[in-house]
Amino acid sequence: MYSKLVILDSIRSAHNVGSIFRTSDGAGVEYIYICGYTPCPNDRFGRVQREILKTSLGASASVPWTRVVSGEEFGLFQKLKRDGYTIVAVEQAPEAVQLSEFTVPKKVAYILGNEIEGVSKEFLEVADVILEIEMAGIKESLNVSVCAGIVLFRSQ
Repeated sequence: MYSKLVILDSIRSAHNVGSIFRTSDGAGVEYIYICGYTPCPNDRFGRVQREILKTSLGASASVPWTRVVSGEEFGLFQKLKRDGYTIVAVEQAPEAVQLSEFTVPKKVAYILGNEIEGVSKEFLEVADVILEIEMAGIKESLNVSVCAGIVLFRSQ
């Protein structure tokens, strides 16, 4: 059995966040950490974010999550590494391991990045592995929520 966590790095779209929650629920993700300006299922006043709730089909209430305060992300990474997690950034990079060649660690925390900029440089630097999904067509990338589905269900 694998232990999977997700770290969201400045995802812009509430719909993508909701979709990642729904996929995380289905793939058995234990916890989601929300970083940067990623919208949370509840705003700072405790109000439910309707777009996330709708897209997640309620999974935003079933998958535990927390917002990581800006500046405390690296403390989170250190704690996860001490707890035996391998930090895996899902991103295109020259040094990336192709998904077809990746051996899933027993304890893994996947970083998913911004829809335009990808995983931030700072987060890439703390990752133990950069993981890339091979593309066969003319498009260079996939939607972040689609990437989440591919990577998380491969970790079953």
